[in-house]
Amino acid sequence: MLVFIIRRLAYAVLTVVAVSFIAFFIIELAPGSALTEEFARLRAQGAEVSGAQIEAMEKQYGINDPWIVKYWKWVSGLAHGNMGQSFLYHEPVSQLIGSRLALSVALSFGAIIVAWAIAIPVGVFSATHRYTIPDYIITVIQFVGVAIPEFLLALGVMVAAVKWFGLQVGGLFDTQYLNAPWSMARFGDMVSHLWMPLAVIAVGSTAWLTRVMRANLFDVLGQQYVQTARAKGVPERRVIWKHAVRNALHPLVMTFGTTLGALISGEAIVSIVFALPTTGQALVQTLISKDTYVAATLLTLLSVLLVVGNLISDIALAWIDPRVKVTD
Repeated sequence: MLVFIIRRLAYAVLTVVAVSFIAFFIIELAPGSALTEEFARLRAQGAEVSGAQIEAMEKQYGINDPWIVKYWKWVSGLAHGNMGQSFLYHEPVSQLIGSRLALSVALSFGAIIVAWAIAIPVGVFSATHRYTIPDYIITVIQFVGVAIPEFLLALGVMVAAVKWFGLQVGGLFDTQYLNAPWSMARFGDMVSHLWMPLAVIAVGSTAWLTRVMRANLFDVLGQQYVQTARAKGVPERRVIWKHAVRNALHPLVMTFGTTLGALISGEAIVSIVFALPTTGQALVQTLISKDTYVAATLLTLLSVLLVVGNLISDIALAWIDPRVKVTD
């Protein structure tokens, strides 16, 4: 098991390095720079920016350096905890990401917990009550959950919350709690703002995982060892949850990393709709303005989360099925 984990960790490190290299290269392919956007903003405000000032700032920030030189500066800075400066947000990249990362991780992993907690029992119920009216109802809900776009669902939830329940949506806090000190009331207000985006992010993943669980368990229940357990008089509940469900979980565990990636992308879309200060929202805005250091750091960070998700799924699968370590 230890050798298996070390090998997976080595693969993970190589993957993150490759992703950082490719991400930085692709970002640099786009024309212009963050300074170009900044100069355009200053001119729109009526400020005069001379050619000498532009040339001096381009030299100061190395705008005209080859992209490989910029990449090396960025990577060497990462080793010392210096991620560069954000032109869009006018603050250090480390500070920008640090203030948003906790919320992004909480939304993504919270959605995973919600999705798995709902998908497994609902999928088991659907598989053991197949072709009944409850199964048909669950199937329809699953197809709707998979098909509806997350931004459309987010907009629908926001409209319903405002029109039918009179709730204040968008952002992390109501107006009266924006600059208030932390208290139970402020924490409760934050939770009341987060449950809606959390539910929206989890909907698509829950519907898809439920379908996977139903299909897998449906196949496993027809296996010979399940029929043998039933013939020996083992209680049906024990046959399902101890023997069948454990083997039916294999594909769900294998797709954990993929699910995490989908949730991260969904978090970015939903965060924009709900105006939440997350890394996903910052990534979209910095890619548009070509704020290279922020965008590259965020892409690398997201790749780390994806690699960690796949690493966790590999280890969990090896724990559930010891044959994985042997055949790896």
